[in-house]
Amino acid sequence: MTTQSTAASASGTFTLGGDLPVTRLGYGTLQLTGEGSWGDPRDPEEAVRVIRHAVELGVNFIDTADAYGPFVTDLLIKKALHPYRDGLVIATKVGLSRPGPNDWRPVGRPEYLRQQVELSLRFLGLERIDLLQLHRIDAQVPLEEQIGELAKLQQEGKIRHIGLSEVSVEELKAAGKIAKIVAVQNLYNLAKRDSEQVLEYAQANQIAFIPFFPLATGELARDGGPLSELSARLEAKPAQLALAWLLKRSPNVLPIPGTSSIAHLEENIAAAAIQLSDEDFNLLSNAVNTAG
Repeated sequence: MTTQSTAASASGTFTLGGDLPVTRLGYGTLQLTGEGSWGDPRDPEEAVRVIRHAVELGVNFIDTADAYGPFVTDLLIKKALHPYRDGLVIATKVGLSRPGPNDWRPVGRPEYLRQQVELSLRFLGLERIDLLQLHRIDAQVPLEEQIGELAKLQQEGKIRHIGLSEVSVEELKAAGKIAKIVAVQNLYNLAKRDSEQVLEYAQANQIAFIPFFPLATGELARDGGPLSELSARLEAKPAQLALAWLLKRSPNVLPIPGTSSIAHLEENIAAAAIQLSDEDFNLLSNAVNTAG
């Protein structure tokens, strides 16, 4: 095993649903789509190389969604990795339609969720989705119908585990009364910590917490940003420090940084090997808070 592949698992694993071990630092595919995260990427072959290299570096947790493209990242994953090796976990999401680049609309009607799950299975080339997340709760449809349909698909063997995205503690609890919820994917990073209570609830209940936009859409990774000074002191890139902070925050946190660059991918994955002290963790927390 190379040093790079060791880095991907240096922070350990988390067992989704009690039976599905994943590397805590995963890979998110949203940035592989076209400009504005819509349509085909400028260089599809490079996108395929990035996905393959993530797995070569030891990542076994890949996150996608039907709305990415739409279905563009699903097809890229299939081209890059199918037939899938044992132990590779692909998580996807349904329930958020996207008729335009900046037009995201929750759709939780049971027939729509079922249709999108079937399409996801086809485009990914899977017989069962390891982790299917409800991309957004549709306020116009009873929660029991939305989660209930996913539970039916689970009983039919088309979904292994169910997760949620961008929810409150109350919504997480309510969904948990309908079906077992093993993961929650909310916006969370050093600069945006509104989901702190959700993270703490998830940690207390052995639910994976998947922070999307872990680098604050690149703000935490840029030179001259709030982490630049500590970056020089700790001898790590700002993006690496932001990811290391998330990994230290809680053992159930599974960051999924995305990139279309091989170089940035390697930098991100190397963050798994960074061991922050409690002092470093607090310095990072306060550095971003102080920067506003």
